[in-house]
Amino acid sequence: MRILVVTLGSAGDVHPFVAVALALRERGHAVRFATNPHFAPLLERLGLPLRPIGTVEDFEEAMSHPGLWRPVRGLGVVTDLALRAVHDVYCLVEEEARSDTVVVSHSLAFGARVAHDALGVPLVTLHLAPAALWSIEAPAVAPTRMGSIERWPKIAKRLCFGLMDKLVDLKLGPGINELRASVGLAPVRHIASRWWHSPQRVVGLFPDWYAAPQPDWPPQAVLTGFPLYDEQGVTGLPAHLEAFLAEAVAAGDPPVAFAPGSSNRQAHRFFAAAADACRRLRRRGVLLTRYPEQLPGQLPSGVVHAEYAPFSALLPRVAALVHHGGIGTCAQALASGRPQLVMPMGFDQPDNAARLARLGVASALPPKRFTGASVARELGTLLGSNAVAGRSAELARRFEGIDPVSRTCDLIEECGR
Repeated sequence: MRILVVTLGSAGDVHPFVAVALALRERGHAVRFATNPHFAPLLERLGLPLRPIGTVEDFEEAMSHPGLWRPVRGLGVVTDLALRAVHDVYCLVEEEARSDTVVVSHSLAFGARVAHDALGVPLVTLHLAPAALWSIEAPAVAPTRMGSIERWPKIAKRLCFGLMDKLVDLKLGPGINELRASVGLAPVRHIASRWWHSPQRVVGLFPDWYAAPQPDWPPQAVLTGFPLYDEQGVTGLPAHLEAFLAEAVAAGDPPVAFAPGSSNRQAHRFFAAAADACRRLRRRGVLLTRYPEQLPGQLPSGVVHAEYAPFSALLPRVAALVHHGGIGTCAQALASGRPQLVMPMGFDQPDNAARLARLGVASALPPKRFTGASVARELGTLLGSNAVAGRSAELARRFEGIDPVSRTCDLIEECGR
């Protein structure tokens, strides 16, 4: 079977698809990976053939956009990037399609959905987070001042969702429907509430204890679990970080790790608060960013910087993780059994933060309240809580003996038969 894996976005969007692609290749399938060439070095190390979508400059422009990490403007930045790729993704699927081809697609790879409708190519949509599955029964926490609308009367929720549906159609419809018209297809509506799900198979890459299936989800949706890929095996811990962790563990003083997102270039305040919190708590810290210009000019004693560290290698050796609420980071922290402090900014992050809090393993601070004093206070409470420690350990055990990626591959293979 030929498998074309298509994904857009940052490392948090690409890593889960890499996990699935590698597993499909292990099963003997011919796998091609379509994404932005920013990820070419990683794919080359893994031996996954790259079909480029856009340019590195496109990726850099989007990741550097001043509005990317704002609740509403950020959605516009990401959807603009996705719309620019619609035609390229369609053409790529058209080129790759054979009688035995299956396309595995990210939610935002709209061109793959158009190709399914126009060419009949089997399509599996992978949703990374519950927020991608709209539900009136259990609404996601929105990245706006509305917060959760879960307690609203059902009629109010329906009106709200109807308005959001129309706004999304106004934003995405012209670009998608222009392509559809060019290949002889009728226009579509309800793009984010219904259309972006493959009619054949939808897979949620998270477990049901994280987000219970809802009666108004697509009937073809199946949950498999968190894939947990983080480049372990091809990217190791930096030598200085390995030495730092060894010293910290030997001293019985594990550090707190701080990670605002792999592509976050607007995290100056996050890291200033992180350094200040470590100073106040007299704790060691690890600051993770590929963009060190965001760090304070002088770090406190016992606080180090690393560009990248696989969470599966780092988190078992830290006391807690402070992060932005990306779904991949949430999953890694859950698997490690470590308490979490979340500073959600946009996208699915507020919803993920709320789910972690309901699970009893995390607390959250909005960006405006994310100061050294507040972070120190929240961390002190989390690290001193036996309930949080016990609940974190309990949820970590739920990762034992399961293979979500294998189950995801089974579902993909079923679509190609």
